[in-house]
Amino acid sequence: MHGMTTYCQVTGAAPVFGKSVSHSHRRTSRRWSPNLQHKRYWVPSLGRTVRLTVSAKGIRTIDKRGIDAVVAEMLARGERL
Repeated sequence: MHGMTTYCQVTGAAPVFGKSVSHSHRRTSRRWSPNLQHKRYWVPSLGRTVRLTVSAKGIRTIDKRGIDAVVAEMLARGERL
């Protein structure tokens, strides 16, 4: 089983850190997490399904460009599938 990633495997989006600023202007640390979803895709070029952790934007990228093109690019980058 794969370890859960906290970044999008398609776009590379990761949590962003910043501060919450209250009415009294006290600053406390917070983080903005990408909208990550676990999805399984059938990849014809690999002849198997792959389980990806993708952001909502990554899902749109796959819908637009096709899973084969996106997976080819991910493998070229050395992303584990």
